[in-house]
Amino acid sequence: MTGIIWLASYPKSGNTWLRAFLANYLSQSTKAVPINDLPKFILGDNLALHYAQFTGREVDDMSAEEIARLRPQIHEWFARSRQEDVFVKTHNAVALADGVPLITPQATAGAVYAVRNPLDVAVSFAHHYQIDYERAVESLGREDYRLPAANGLLPQYLGSWSRHVASWTQSQGLTLQVVRYEDLIRDPVKSFTKVIKFLGLPVNKQRLRMAVKFSSFKELSKQERSSAFVESRPDGKTAFFRQGEVGAWREALDEGQIARLVSDHRAAMTAMGYLDGEGRLVL
Repeated sequence: MTGIIWLASYPKSGNTWLRAFLANYLSQSTKAVPINDLPKFILGDNLALHYAQFTGREVDDMSAEEIARLRPQIHEWFARSRQEDVFVKTHNAVALADGVPLITPQATAGAVYAVRNPLDVAVSFAHHYQIDYERAVESLGREDYRLPAANGLLPQYLGSWSRHVASWTQSQGLTLQVVRYEDLIRDPVKSFTKVIKFLGLPVNKQRLRMAVKFSSFKELSKQERSSAFVESRPDGKTAFFRQGEVGAWREALDEGQIARLVSDHRAAMTAMGYLDGEGRLVL
């Protein structure tokens, strides 16, 4: 049975890198897939245009309750759109919004969940959304946090970083592959090989190494500079592909911000390997 393979993550955790890799692997092209062509390979669950296409009505004319009622139908539509599994990006948690699941179980075949150290997420989150570090740290800890509708996107229901991680990694009955951003940095070939095997795709080493090259931070940032990535901030105040580093939090966050993130997310950070059994940061 085919269905949706969710490419899920909290924002700024490697979702675009994951999508770019898969697009390049699936395309089998001898040149990099343009970053603005990613929607040809991976759909987005928060794009208002899908709801408009499905209903013939503009989302601006719909209430939050109407959008919620439509969500399972949109997901089923995605799942039936191809003869094979359909990749769909999401930043939503596995939760309810207006009483309706954000992730429709009946349409779901599995998920790849990208996770990143919340200390680095907070830094990248602050730059992307043009807020200070203190507000970013606070946002990651809010159980009711969501990204508002903007620029053709529906609201995205995140919750706290910890809640988001737990909602995906502890979801009953979900076939799941977790991939850590830090492991992608250290050994992208090994990490992406695990993803390919999980998806049941044939492992072709030459294709895989080419896809890793074509989805590298250097390549993606070069494309953003030359062709204006559609997912970048409309005001252009910061690059979408800004640094892509591990450990930027050491220079950016103060002791109080680090302590709060560790306190807020101790259990999830330990489960994901960012804290050891004594509660110390694994650097």
